[in-house]
Amino acid sequence: MSAASPLADPPAAPRLLAFAGSLRSGSYNRRLIPVLVEGARAAGAQVTHIELRDYSLPIYDGDIEAEGLPDNARRLQALMAEHDGLLISTPEYNGSMPALVKNTLDWISRPLGDGRSGTSLFTDKVAGIVSASPGPLGGMRSLLVLRDALAKLGLIVVPQQVAVGQAGEKLLDYGQLGDERAREAVHRVGAAVVRHLHVYNPSIAGARA
Repeated sequence: MSAASPLADPPAAPRLLAFAGSLRSGSYNRRLIPVLVEGARAAGAQVTHIELRDYSLPIYDGDIEAEGLPDNARRLQALMAEHDGLLISTPEYNGSMPALVKNTLDWISRPLGDGRSGTSLFTDKVAGIVSASPGPLGGMRSLLVLRDALAKLGLIVVPQQVAVGQAGEKLLDYGQLGDERAREAVHRVGAAVVRHLHVYNPSIAGARA
């Protein structure tokens, strides 16, 4: 790649929106998401880490939507519009992703105020996903379901993913993953999102991870 012109604007840093798909105090996935954020920031991303409890939404209902999209849905749409991708740490509920994650994505995908489809907010953006569970599989099945759901919305989901099993023994506090190999693997997921954005997003294609 040729050197950038000294008069050219510097490439923008990737902007990522991060959240855990759980509301529970002490949730393993709320403890894990800061590790994923850490990996993305080390690779050069600017990350906005939100708590979904601050964006409470009803279960999607067309009758509610007909009366006007909830304010928190509009807030989440605005956040998605401002960011280049997603970082998600999800629990596994009965072999799938939790209703909280699905409901959040459903509301964001609803039509925007200007009439455009809300799915346009996801198109060609990049996502990185991880999970944590007390069981030995670490929520792996939830990642399969979430990967498919994000791809259907138009996101590019990086192939790297991590499922942290026996989370009660490894995630003792927020951002503290005691298994060093798992920690490095989660960091690599965050870094992969940044690398993919360098390729797929023209505004940051000149940046280096």
